[in-house]
Amino acid sequence: MVDIVDKALRMGEGHQLKRLENVAKAVNALEDEISALSDEELKGQTAKFKQRLDNGAKLDDLMPEAFATVREVSKRTLGQRHFDVQLMGGAALHWGNIAEMKTGEGKTLVATLPSYLNALEGKGVHVVTVNDYLASYQSELMGRIYRFLGMSVGCIITDQQPPERRKQYNADITYGTNNEFGFDYLRDNMAWEKSELVQRGHHYAIVDEVDSILIDEARTPLIISGPAEGDVTHWYREFAKLVLKLTRDVDYEIDEKKKTAGILDPGIAKIEDYLGIDNLYEPSNTALIGYLNNALKAKELFLLDRDYVVTNGEVLIVDEHTGRVLPGRRYSEGLHQAIEAKENVEVKAENQTFATITLQNYFRMYDKLAGMTGTAETEAAEFMGTYKLGVLPIPSNRPVIRKDKDDLIFRTKKEKLTAIVRDVAERHAKGQPVLLGTASVESSEILSSLLDVARIPHQVLNAKQNAKEAAVVAVAGRKGAVTVATNMAGRGTDIMLGGNVEFLADAKLKAEGYSPDDTPEEYEKRWPGVLAEVKEQVKDEHEEVKNLGGLYVLGTERHESRRIDNQLRGRSGRQGDPGESRFYLSLEDDLMRLFNTQLVARVMAKGLPEGEPIESKYVSNGVRTAQKTVEARNFEMRKNVLKYDDVMNKQRTVIYAERQMVLKGEDIHEDILKFISDTVESYVRGAMNGSDKPKNWDLDGLKDALNSVMPVLLDWDQVRETI
Repeated sequence: MVDIVDKALRMGEGHQLKRLENVAKAVNALEDEISALSDEELKGQTAKFKQRLDNGAKLDDLMPEAFATVREVSKRTLGQRHFDVQLMGGAALHWGNIAEMKTGEGKTLVATLPSYLNALEGKGVHVVTVNDYLASYQSELMGRIYRFLGMSVGCIITDQQPPERRKQYNADITYGTNNEFGFDYLRDNMAWEKSELVQRGHHYAIVDEVDSILIDEARTPLIISGPAEGDVTHWYREFAKLVLKLTRDVDYEIDEKKKTAGILDPGIAKIEDYLGIDNLYEPSNTALIGYLNNALKAKELFLLDRDYVVTNGEVLIVDEHTGRVLPGRRYSEGLHQAIEAKENVEVKAENQTFATITLQNYFRMYDKLAGMTGTAETEAAEFMGTYKLGVLPIPSNRPVIRKDKDDLIFRTKKEKLTAIVRDVAERHAKGQPVLLGTASVESSEILSSLLDVARIPHQVLNAKQNAKEAAVVAVAGRKGAVTVATNMAGRGTDIMLGGNVEFLADAKLKAEGYSPDDTPEEYEKRWPGVLAEVKEQVKDEHEEVKNLGGLYVLGTERHESRRIDNQLRGRSGRQGDPGESRFYLSLEDDLMRLFNTQLVARVMAKGLPEGEPIESKYVSNGVRTAQKTVEARNFEMRKNVLKYDDVMNKQRTVIYAERQMVLKGEDIHEDILKFISDTVESYVRGAMNGSDKPKNWDLDGLKDALNSVMPVLLDWDQVRETI
């Protein structure tokens, strides 16, 4: 069914592409004219565009000239000229679509085109990235284009105080992560004073890596919580010890697919005996069942270095899709406390929710929404259904010549890992760069230790080292580089053969004490020379690595989502460079073990020799079937999260709007009088019990109800006499 919907959504793509090509032609026709402008004349373009808007022009009317202006400024400040396909991507974003562009097509540069154009309206543009580092890096680098044109640029990062955040939001273009934007919205609607507000509306947002943010992270709502009353932390420690005495499949059962735990009769008897109670299911013991279920889940379903890490005595959640740590996020309903008790760290007090919103409902508030990614095709139906976003595939600037090899399937994980290390050793010996993709922190550390034993130098990039992510990825394409990465794998940062020139040039200038924020004039002056110097250094190595076959991407297991596998493959073969990718699988991998047990049994029955892989279309199709099963399940989970939040969203929208009116000092006298009238009328109707006879009216109940809202000084005896 979803495939049919996807095909229907793809109809008309040819017409859309023709429209985008016409924009690129119109921009190209202006290139000579715009190139002839002096720096001062270029800087004056912004004022001219704003004047034309004031005179009634539409953004579409300005688009070709505005795009041509941004392209020329980019050439002069960054030394980068937008390709025609990037102009097409910019138009797709301006018209509120998802631009599907292959890795290495320069999506960060594409975003400058619609960001500048839409910022001309003066209502603010939000560019959403996957982490703080990229928000900061992109706002600095691309900010050079905007600042040249007289636009202000802001960046929202963790730990900024409200006055600083307000300043960043007041900029024409603001970079930040989805979490920062979403939590600021919630905090604004918990503020007690106008001075605490930081955001100024939701006009236009461009979401980078849109599939990661609007699909993968959409199962987890944003929640602001605080300590609940009462201290029950001792129960979490008690049950963490107790479940260690219970035996799986005897005392309790676990469903790994659904991530549920259930206690069995023998287990109930042991718990009742241990706690000295007669009946665990008596109403007075209801809370104990919650502690027990969470302790079982913490023991069996949430694993250290896969689902979470422990850093400085704190349990930090690891995003299952990106491999990134989610600081400040906690599992709800007591699960986080159960994990803290299991790991024997400080058990923090239970929380109560103060404010919450799903990412779906947050981003649907924007007047216009757009996104960029290399992999949106498999989720086109969900993007349209949830966000009203069409997916437009943008042609690549150069054809992709990467070789995607068939999967190799082994019987056991041990055999698979042995073969992986052997393959990496051979490629490293000749100098070919290798990127190893793993599904968890634990897997990356096991693989790293095996590479250490084989004396293969390498870098590890997982949730424990995510602070150095961009720096590691920037050199992952150099000769002889071996990089082990979880699914985070540097989304948003290009792996370029020989090294990432812009990143290395920026790092060199910063090491010399120059910054686009603190010393912009000196930085701009030195940039062209340093960029040329680094390009020259990288050029020879780039050619050498190309001749070795380019970047080799080795996936150590299939992810639940085909899209994330495609993202990993897409790290290689950028901008027409050669490359190669292959997945090594085992029948013990979670995806196979949980979702295709019949296939595993059939292959095992064939009695393969130890260490010998199979290349089988039958097995590969089985993997795809398992992935589709999980994708469908995850889609249903996201739909359910949204369905429940939609009900709350109607109330949230009304209440937050009223709060904002009060905070901003608007005259709400008439509204308050109406609230009072409606409230009193509803209580009176309730007291009348549907009868028009006063003797049937519940006046005592009405008195109690009104007093619960506000003490009412009425002579109730007189009221009775009056009616």
